[in-house]
Parts: sequence; structure tokens; C-alpha cells
Amino acid sequence: MEEDFGKLPVTEVVTRRIQEMIRSGEFPPDAKLPSQRILSERLGVSRASLREALLTLETLGLIRTLPARGTFVTGERTRAPKAGQNWRHDARYSITEVFQTRLVIESEMCRLAAPVMTDVQLAALEAAARTFEQAWRKGDLLAHVEADLDFHSQIADACPNGMLRMFYRSIHDVLTESQRVPIPNTEVSRMEASISEHHAILAALRARNGAMAALTMRTHISNTASIAGALLVEDSEADGP
Repeated sequence: MEEDFGKLPVTEVVTRRIQEMIRSGEFPPDAKLPSQRILSERLGVSRASLREALLTLETLGLIRTLPARGTFVTGERTRAPKAGQNWRHDARYSITEVFQTRLVIESEMCRLAAPVMTDVQLAALEAAARTFEQAWRKGDLLAHVEADLDFHSQIADACPNGMLRMFYRSIHDVLTESQRVPIPNTEVSRMEASISEHHAILAALRARNGAMAALTMRTHISNTASIAGALLVEDSEADGP
């Protein structure tokens, strides 16, 4: 029987616990994790919850499952997968399709949200951008992705178009995964650029400039897509020679 973790979903708690085991060195780089039976018993959770946690950690590049060998902490001998190889929704949508959709929807939601965002909403957005940066610098990838999701979700929530808000929420699981996928392939220089892009989006929203807000969001999503392995065609390329 699983423990009562309060308001946090069990899978989220398990994912955090294993991440801390990795960060603390309890599970060092290239170490093989215990079997799912042993690890689920050790953590006091079901194997279903553990499997979902392991999938999340693998998407983030913290662990790697090798056929017939087991699951290992990512290290020199067990490197993270290349961009796009850790995408879990291929049966439904390709990673390129998801980023194409994000490019259209989030840019428009950002444009519409700009003139109506309140000072309270802007302050909350700034806090999410700050957490996004701080979590990355501390190596807390779970908190980093959660802050990223929070940042984008807050903009969506501020959009005055109710149909766009409903659509955004309906694809939340796929959006969440698309924001995890680039992490293993993100170099320090790209993350510094991503942090700057979040601040540029925030500045445009604070200026109530819808056109600039849409442009900065579009730039951010396009840059992130390239790291995730999504092949987006820019307008100039689509027009041909």
C-alpha cells in the first residue's frame, strides 16, 4: 500500500526522491539501479508509480535504460539519448508536430495576453522565471521543468480567449513532455540563452506589447525545438528560392 504524500502525486514524490538519490551520489554516474521490484519496495510505492517516475527521469536524461542490461544513472558509459530519441508520444504525434503546434498556439496566446495581464500576474510570472533559472543552476531538473511549465501555463491562463485556454489545457501532458525532452541535450550556453528568452518574453508582456510578446515567444519555442530534435521550417525556407 502506498504512503500518503499529501497533495503531491505519488509519482512526483517518487521522481523527486530518485533524483535526490542521484544528486547526492547514493546512485553515482553509471551505477545500475536496483530492479523495479526492489526499488518499489524500498520507496514504498507501486511498480506502476515507479515506472512512470523512471520514464520521467529518462526523458530528462538522468537515467538510461539499456535492453537486457537494466537501468543506469547517466554517465560516461551510459550517455543520455540524442535529441528526439527520448520522445514518448510518437504513436500520437511527432515531436515536430508538437513544436509546430506550440509555435502557433503559444505565440498567439502570448500576443492576446499582453494587453490584459495584471501586475499581480506579471509578478507571478517573474517569480516563475526566477525559479526556472535558480533550479537550473542548482541542478534540480525537476523543479526547473516545473518552473518552465508554470511560466508558460501562466501566460496561457492570462489569455482572454477561452477556446485557446481550453485547447492548451487539453494537451497538457504532451506539452509537459515536450518541455522535458530538450534537457539532456541542452548545453550551458543554450540554457543561458533560454533564461534570457524568458526574461525577454516577460519584458514584452510587462510593456503590454502584444506583437513583441508573440515574437519573443516564437523565437524561444523555435530555439527550443531545435534542441529537442524538432524540424521546424522557417517562413523564409518554406517560401522557396
